[in-house]
Amino acid sequence: MALLSAHHLTKYFGADRVFHDLSLNVHPAERIALVGSNGCGKSTLLDILAGRLEPDEGVVHRAAQLRLGYLPQTPDFGGSGTLWQAMERVFSTLQAQEATLRQLERQMASPDAQQAEEAMIRYGELLHRFEEAGGFTYEARIGQTLGGLGFTPQEFHTPLAHLSGGEQTRALLARLLLEEPDLLLLDEPTNHLDLAGIEWLEERLQRWRGTLIIVAHDRAFLDAIADHVWELAHGKLDTYKGNYSRYLVLRRERREQQHAAYLEQQRHIAETEAYIRRYHSGQRSAEAKGRLKRLERLERIEDVKHEATINIHLQATLRSGDLVLRLRDLQVGYEPGQPLLTIPKAEIRRGARVALVGPNGSGKTTLLRTLMRQIPPLHGRIRLGSAVQIGYFAQVQAHLAPEQTVIDTLLQAGMDSLAESRSFLARYGFRGDEVFKKVGVLSGGERARVALALLTLQQANFLLLDEPTNHLDLPSQETLQEVLLHFNGTLLLVSHDRYLVRAIATQVWAVDGDRLRRFDDYPAYEAWHQETRGGSSEQRQKETAAREAERRAKVREQRAQRRAVERQQAHLAALEAEITALETRQRELGVALEAAGRAQESSRVVKLGVEYRRVTEKLDRLLEQWAEVAEAAL
Repeated sequence: MALLSAHHLTKYFGADRVFHDLSLNVHPAERIALVGSNGCGKSTLLDILAGRLEPDEGVVHRAAQLRLGYLPQTPDFGGSGTLWQAMERVFSTLQAQEATLRQLERQMASPDAQQAEEAMIRYGELLHRFEEAGGFTYEARIGQTLGGLGFTPQEFHTPLAHLSGGEQTRALLARLLLEEPDLLLLDEPTNHLDLAGIEWLEERLQRWRGTLIIVAHDRAFLDAIADHVWELAHGKLDTYKGNYSRYLVLRRERREQQHAAYLEQQRHIAETEAYIRRYHSGQRSAEAKGRLKRLERLERIEDVKHEATINIHLQATLRSGDLVLRLRDLQVGYEPGQPLLTIPKAEIRRGARVALVGPNGSGKTTLLRTLMRQIPPLHGRIRLGSAVQIGYFAQVQAHLAPEQTVIDTLLQAGMDSLAESRSFLARYGFRGDEVFKKVGVLSGGERARVALALLTLQQANFLLLDEPTNHLDLPSQETLQEVLLHFNGTLLLVSHDRYLVRAIATQVWAVDGDRLRRFDDYPAYEAWHQETRGGSSEQRQKETAAREAERRAKVREQRAQRRAVERQQAHLAALEAEITALETRQRELGVALEAAGRAQESSRVVKLGVEYRRVTEKLDRLLEQWAEVAEAAL
């Protein structure tokens, strides 16, 4: 039985239709990733499923007593008191039980022997329930959850009114995790988390016993969590089984099949139309008319529509020397004697794709800015190889003038004409009047696309990229990944995007404290990273496999229970129908018996009496059977 189902949902915003005729089912223990390009309606659909927004057409059914939790992108975490007190309110029942236990402890010390004995009995019973419900561990759970989501112990007692927007999002996420609803809807839960927080949340959700629907731009996160993918595109919803990587494979196969079917149908339509034109009159006109009618009734196959995404073409026009970058005894930072990062020796050769990873604030962006000569090194030497031309993508596009329009920004960067600029910007998703928007009003994703367009114009052979996928939707991330994989120059990439790093990096530089560790490939870095987080990769894989086996066993048990309930309900319905028929026949026989008695038809009375007893006995047996089945179903 579905926890939640929706039928024929349609939603408009003004004259624009967001989606049309969507139907879906959510079953227990499913982990669903909802994906699609920016603006396709993912958040709108979550709002409708959560009951915060009404569809213009269609209906949503939720299971009785369903406990639903929802994390929107911009939550309003209201309430009074501190962050810790807000988390404690989740366990108000346990706190009430705790207060009762304290009261019983005082009564157990009463000089009244009978009162003390009664209190002791009640205390034992309540203590057992309190312990079973987690009464002795809920405070530890609060601390672990807040800490895992990036709050320090000093921030646990921050007044709720003082929380920033990002902190409110993390606070609401913490409360939802502690509440453990049956169905949890999460809209971009990783937005305000660093890598450590994302990995903690990922592991927490892998152990989640409830059902999940998640919107996120972190592909590695979705890969680790999801076992179903819903793709919302062009107002329709397509479903796939498996995680994000499996979805990419299945989507490609499905689109290839649909395109082949479309081409075959177009061939058939063309041949049929040619036949109709040729024989619309004459001896074969009747057959031609028949073919025309069949063609008019034919259900047309739509050709595959691809997401409107960016069309990047990164290409270096000048080949650099074999040595691209050499660092010796380099210290980077802002205060002499207090380096953020120290690199005794490092080199990058032509064609390498180096991923620089590490915690927030560890000096990664500072290193890139030092290489760009925006800040001087505290110590050491930086040597660029021959013919090296640097292109820089900044995490915060501070170099973009907020008062300039998008098209003026491109013209100032060297585009020759207005028409050429418009055509070029269309490849980055800016069409029509969008090219005249001011940079200052652009969203994070739009600013990132402008910065990528400027980077393309530089045609540099050594790219320094600082979190290039941060504000891009999933289709754009896939496009950028493919472009970087085939870039003919050299890359130094700062990114928390594990999916991107895993796919393209030929080396990994990891910040460890104030030092740099270098790894020949991503698997070597991943093994070291997992060990430093408290456990070998192999052990963590075993634990994950065990949790997955436990989850699957629970799903099988729930499905078996659901099937048993359905069988019981079907059995009850059949019994009820038979009982109704027998009761009707019993009443008919009673009336007939009474009439035969008045008419003194003794033989008919005997015959009807035999049938009446048989029907009554069978009815009694069925009523007993119905009672047993109904009791078992409770």
